[in-house]
Amino acid sequence: MTTTEVIRPSLFGVAIITIVYIPIFSLTGVEGKMFHPMAATVVMALLSAMILSLTIVPAAVAVFMSGKISEKESIVITKAKSAYRPLLKLALKFRWAVVSFATFLVMFCLWLASTLGSEFIPQLNEGDIALHAMRIPGTGLEQAVEMQEILEKRIKAFPEVEKVFARIGTAEVATDPMPPNVADNFVILKPQSQWPDTSKTKEKLVEEMERALEELPGNNYEFTQPIQMRFNELISGVRADLGIKIFGDDLDQLVLTANDVLKVVNGIDGAADARVEQVTGLPTLSVIPNRTALGRYGLNVAELQDWVSAAIGGESAGIIYEGDRRFELVVRLPETTRRDIDRLKFLPVPLKNGDYVPLEEVATLDISPAPAQISRENGKRRIVVTANVRGRDLGSFVKEVQETIREKADIPPGYWLDYGGTFEQLESASQRLSIVVPLTLLVILGILVMAFSSFEDALIIFSGVPLALTGGVLSLYFRDMPLSISAGIGFIALSGVAVLNGLVMLAFIRQLWHETGQLTESIIEGAMIRLRPVLMTALVASLGFVPMALNTGTGAEVQRPLATVVIGGIISSTILTLLVLPVLYQWVHRRETKK
Repeated sequence: MTTTEVIRPSLFGVAIITIVYIPIFSLTGVEGKMFHPMAATVVMALLSAMILSLTIVPAAVAVFMSGKISEKESIVITKAKSAYRPLLKLALKFRWAVVSFATFLVMFCLWLASTLGSEFIPQLNEGDIALHAMRIPGTGLEQAVEMQEILEKRIKAFPEVEKVFARIGTAEVATDPMPPNVADNFVILKPQSQWPDTSKTKEKLVEEMERALEELPGNNYEFTQPIQMRFNELISGVRADLGIKIFGDDLDQLVLTANDVLKVVNGIDGAADARVEQVTGLPTLSVIPNRTALGRYGLNVAELQDWVSAAIGGESAGIIYEGDRRFELVVRLPETTRRDIDRLKFLPVPLKNGDYVPLEEVATLDISPAPAQISRENGKRRIVVTANVRGRDLGSFVKEVQETIREKADIPPGYWLDYGGTFEQLESASQRLSIVVPLTLLVILGILVMAFSSFEDALIIFSGVPLALTGGVLSLYFRDMPLSISAGIGFIALSGVAVLNGLVMLAFIRQLWHETGQLTESIIEGAMIRLRPVLMTALVASLGFVPMALNTGTGAEVQRPLATVVIGGIISSTILTLLVLPVLYQWVHRRETKK
């Protein structure tokens, strides 16, 4: 085949591979930033390789290859052809069985894919632990520090822990404000090679740590990872994998509904660290004025409020300047008096005649629980039930939660639920891909029709896509991996390779048939001649992903599903392309041969 005869299939092949990566460029958010560089690199490399192969390579052949040239095949290709020829003849003879098996395999893998579960992006093993410690609302800063010291001492008792540090309350630059009863603990672990038991997994360590910390009274915990925690918080405003937002008007009813939802979530397999957002239980000092007594002493409510506010909260009495620095003077009662309710009862309230009356004579002092916080979203009050997921995929967990809540939870009229968390990104990316991928495949089908001027031939080549997806699904199943955006990117890349292999084989078979007029002989000879390019394409594409599939370093969790899909899919695509595609071509065009 001359260079001129190669140009058209090369152009169409590169165009197909380039178009295949359009869905990847359509992704936005975190998944887009992760996979855009990969797609851009592949497209630029293909375009450069095509230009070089059509310009520099022919020139180099003309310059360096002179004299008598003979083509020799390696022993590997010779053995492969000797094994492939009888298999191909057998497949052409029993075409019904081959097509039926391929159809059954595609249908089976479609069903198998629905059982794999789903998640947004595989959870990275960051190597450290982020521990969210929550205490009773109203816990003072001194008490919180004492409890934190006990907590850190218990954590440091684990030999796998290198160091622990925490943040409590709100810093001067309030980028992450929290009350004193909440602490972010960052547990830095030693390298796993330095653990007493190097076979222990991080998940096992978290379970042991959780059991040990539950013995400490007054704490609730959420175990996550530093980047994962911030990632969840940026996406949905909650730090857990799943946040169930309950909207309504009455705060008490919201708490009751949230507790009902919490019971449902705790009963589902895979739920961990499930709890309701702390919105009640904050002890509050209430000063309730006695209007009758106030009138008897000639006072009003506003005067009493101003006096109590100045005594407890403080009131500005002036400003002191030291050079270019300025300090505000605030006058209030001593700390010991402000915290002692019994002493506050005797706070002297001045009268207009210059006398004083104790505060308890004109008001009632009471400490009662009040809302710790009232959160709103889009103008509506809301409360959040959070939960992490362990031991199963996020997609199936959320689906089961939604179905169980619909069946068992009592949601009053006027109240509704909204689900937040990382699965929101999964749904958003899935919806985008469900539109872009079919459009891209239709464009590829149109290009194939243009290349062959035959809708039947284009469909035959396009059949390599579902045949290739079978290997990707089976490889995910055998490696116990759920479907994710990473795996989806692998399926997109795989479909391009599958179509390219079919294009390489069918173009040559079609050319031989038009030259000789013998369909079966052209199929066999064309498949034998194109065996080497198909195998080389498959080997190059699959071997390049082997390091990713076996990687165990940082970020390997994201790379493994993509590489697993591509390797498994290329294996099935190559086998089925070599056997099923010739059968389909003979089946479709045998009537033309008879005519």
